[in-house]
Amino acid sequence: MLAYLACPARALQLANRMLLAGVLLLLSGLLGAYGLEAQLSMGSLVTAHSLTIIGPGLLKLGYVLRLAAQQHLRKQQEPCCAIA
Repeated sequence: MLAYLACPARALQLANRMLLAGVLLLLSGLLGAYGLEAQLSMGSLVTAHSLTIIGPGLLKLGYVLRLAAQQHLRKQQEPCCAIA
């Protein structure tokens, strides 16, 4: 995994995916925890509330990874690897 993150372009791609996943988890957690609370079972409600914590955490990690990748890309100013 560290070799994958050594390339800033790949790290940026991963960061973008983490940001998207964080937003989706947060929105689904909010919808389940506060929009559909009457229809969900207790276990589903606990899961939905957990997603409201996990989603923003993933957002923060993705944002920090994105900042680091962009900084390394600015330093290099040259392609380092191929992204499929």
